[in-house]
Amino acid sequence: MATDRAAESSILRRGLSLVRRQVRLHPGPFAVSVVGAATFALFTVGATVVLGRVIDDLVTPSFDTDSVDTRALRNMVLIVLAVTSLKVVGVVLRRYFAGMTSERVQRSNRLHLADQYLDLPMEWHHDHPTGELLAHADNDTEVSAEVLHPLPFSLGVAFLALFAGASLLLVDPVLALVAFTIFPALIVLNNYYSNRVKDPAARVQHSVGRVSSIAHESFDGALVVKTLGREKDEVERFSDAVDELRVNRVEVGFTRAMFEPILDTLPNVGIVVVLVLGIYRVDAGAIRPGELVQIAALFSVLAFPMRVLGFFLEMMPPSVVAQARLDAVFAAEVEPQPGLGTTLSPGPLEIEAVGVGLAYDSLTVLDNVSISVKPGEILAIVGSTASGKSTLVHALAGLLKPDTGLVLVNGTDIEDLDAEIRTKAISLVFQESFLFADSLRNNIDLDGTASDAEVAEAAMTANVHDYIASLDQGYGTVVGERGVTLSGGQRQRVALARALLRSPQVLLLDDATSAVDAAVEQQILAGLRATLSMTTIIVAQRLSTIELADRVLYIADHEVAGIGTHAELLALPGYLSLVTAYEEAAT
Repeated sequence: MATDRAAESSILRRGLSLVRRQVRLHPGPFAVSVVGAATFALFTVGATVVLGRVIDDLVTPSFDTDSVDTRALRNMVLIVLAVTSLKVVGVVLRRYFAGMTSERVQRSNRLHLADQYLDLPMEWHHDHPTGELLAHADNDTEVSAEVLHPLPFSLGVAFLALFAGASLLLVDPVLALVAFTIFPALIVLNNYYSNRVKDPAARVQHSVGRVSSIAHESFDGALVVKTLGREKDEVERFSDAVDELRVNRVEVGFTRAMFEPILDTLPNVGIVVVLVLGIYRVDAGAIRPGELVQIAALFSVLAFPMRVLGFFLEMMPPSVVAQARLDAVFAAEVEPQPGLGTTLSPGPLEIEAVGVGLAYDSLTVLDNVSISVKPGEILAIVGSTASGKSTLVHALAGLLKPDTGLVLVNGTDIEDLDAEIRTKAISLVFQESFLFADSLRNNIDLDGTASDAEVAEAAMTANVHDYIASLDQGYGTVVGERGVTLSGGQRQRVALARALLRSPQVLLLDDATSAVDAAVEQQILAGLRATLSMTTIIVAQRLSTIELADRVLYIADHEVAGIGTHAELLALPGYLSLVTAYEEAAT
């Protein structure tokens, strides 16, 4: 029991802390919404007072005189219109600016999340599935701010209770005792309901993230699913996740169905009690009929705001859970951002790996790798599958931080380079080329600053210009998602053109021409050597590519097994058998 109370206190404390934190992001619209809630509360109570006056000053006298005082009626109509108009103003201010606060908080969280995703190192992204990241950006940011929607109205309940309590005491302290009994009970019941619903609500949040992750994997791997006949298995996997989400949501709905009728009934019970006691009070001459109507009306208008308070308490646990998921991302250690003072000289750059070591989950991928690539040199990296070639290239590009050792660019630690300077100087083209669902021109020129001639020149060097020019819409042709409407070789060449347009000083090709035939690859590499001045590092799996390099780095068992010209490395049995296999595969 003590543990349950501590958990409830923790949720409430964290929820209130979350509210303060979110309100501080955008205090202006939130303040206006609270003013609107207070205005609504004041004139809601005022409307019950006016109703009582209408009964006592117009309705009751009309039974005695069989006539209505026209002037009094006109005045009452104007008062009712004025009070109603002010209530409407309060509702508009409360709802509009509460929604504005929530949406602005969501926008701030999404922008912060996007910046954090960009700043986090690749190691972090490797450990977190894309579906989970999408759930953070979509569902978690929305749910974390949902608690703000009922908050101004819930604060308005305090004003409403204050104004209503004062009104009840002024009319009849005896009947006020009924309210002071019913509504505290309603608050206690609301709190109990919120505590019952918090755990299922948290499980719903987790299940939503799992469903999103599985759905993304299934869509992203549609080709694998189709070709391997995994449709049934994927449907079952997705169905299990959806069923888990359904069970959790039904549990929340069941709890809500159990408590909401009780929460709705209590105020009505209070109205019945007030009417019964009120009749005796009217007969005793303690109150007038209009004042009894006023008190009954107060009970009816207080019931819904109390439900809103319950909704606020109900939304607190899932909002706390969603924010905790976001905070886990925000708390992740980002890559350090050096000052802008470090610059690089123009022209090809020297790039070095000094004792670089890297491991994934205690599995060694690179062990004490050292290599120096001179400015303008072409280096081929050769090794068997899983020897660490791609990992080394990613470390040289600054995408992976070595566990041990350094990567130096012109003698400067790559970690000390500003990200903008580093990415402008070093371009990496992957084997799996990613293209956006946009035009070919926009896929090559991502920031839209290059001229048509510059885009065409980069495409020519990448040996893809003729193909693009043959299309009906040329560079304006829109490719499908991830470039699915292009062949693998065409996607690779478009991605290469994108890298070349930046005029990099170091070009890293991670098997980036593997999907084109050997003749086209030769043309591309010859074009790179003839037209561009830069340092080039190529992960190679073709003998023709290896022979074009000035030197070859041979990696075996995650270590440097040899470095030199292709002819020199043929003396190594492991290297000889590897390139012989490459040659046999080509023939």
